[in-house]
Amino acid sequence: ALLVRVGWHGSQQVFRFNRRGGAPEPLTSGPRIHDPGNQSADGRVLTLMVDSPTTPPEVYVMDPRSGTKPRRLTNCNAELLRTRQFAKPKRFWVTAEDGTKVETWMLTPPGRTNVRGRPTVLQIHGGPHAQYGYSFFHEFQCQVAKGWVVVYSNPRGSKGYGRDHCAAIRGDWGTADWVDMQAVIAWMRARPEVNAKRMAIMGGSYGGYMTNWAMGHTNEFACAITDRCVSNLVSMGGNSDFIDKPDGYFPGNFWNKPERLWKCSPIRFAHKWKTPTLVIHSEGDLRCNIEQSEQVWAALQLRK
Repeated sequence: ALLVRVGWHGSQQVFRFNRRGGAPEPLTSGPRIHDPGNQSADGRVLTLMVDSPTTPPEVYVMDPRSGTKPRRLTNCNAELLRTRQFAKPKRFWVTAEDGTKVETWMLTPPGRTNVRGRPTVLQIHGGPHAQYGYSFFHEFQCQVAKGWVVVYSNPRGSKGYGRDHCAAIRGDWGTADWVDMQAVIAWMRARPEVNAKRMAIMGGSYGGYMTNWAMGHTNEFACAITDRCVSNLVSMGGNSDFIDKPDGYFPGNFWNKPERLWKCSPIRFAHKWKTPTLVIHSEGDLRCNIEQSEQVWAALQLRK
């Protein structure tokens, strides 16, 4: 059999696929992340890292042949769990204007009841072909501990919802993904927990891309953080460690057929940017070169 890590609706499970065919068999379950590691030579022991939104990762082992429940080996975070409160996410489904259902989560400050009118940050994941969900995310917990509400979702382009949901923006960013993000933003405005005048948006990598895109398409946010972002897909085509091949993921190329790349580039809408923005990047980022943020910074400075 093959042991495969499968993402589904924010969780991450281990499945067994029989080489002779048949339905895959889930070996793990529940709203948590099961991240498989090494397996013993005789196949009797599989190591995993397991975490959830309120429990940081620990090492587990299981026998994948019998499908026994994973058994925890470590308790490295006992002191942290004893001395801190962690927010547990609430799950929602937000409907986009074309009927697409977008799985969305909200964290509210722990230990508080009847949370209303709080400053709120919308977090956007990278990838874009990845997913948010039931992992322990220290950044979210630090923000919610400050008294902010944190919202995150899996718009089209995310994994975990089947091939079509993931492929909906292939070669065409800023389309169906932005339709879904607009629905999430409208949902946020209507939530009693959220102060609609004190909403922020932030994300890294593709999350920085979508932050830049949102800045050019809405003035709903009081501030933004664009982190290790993508801003200009034309210039990025030749300087990323993931070089854009002609007619590969995006139609055309970055030298004499840049039309689709330029169409999908957030820097194209810099003339509309009005949101106060913090730019974060690193010269060591080989995927999203620092020049992507330098273009954002230059445009923001020139536009004061």
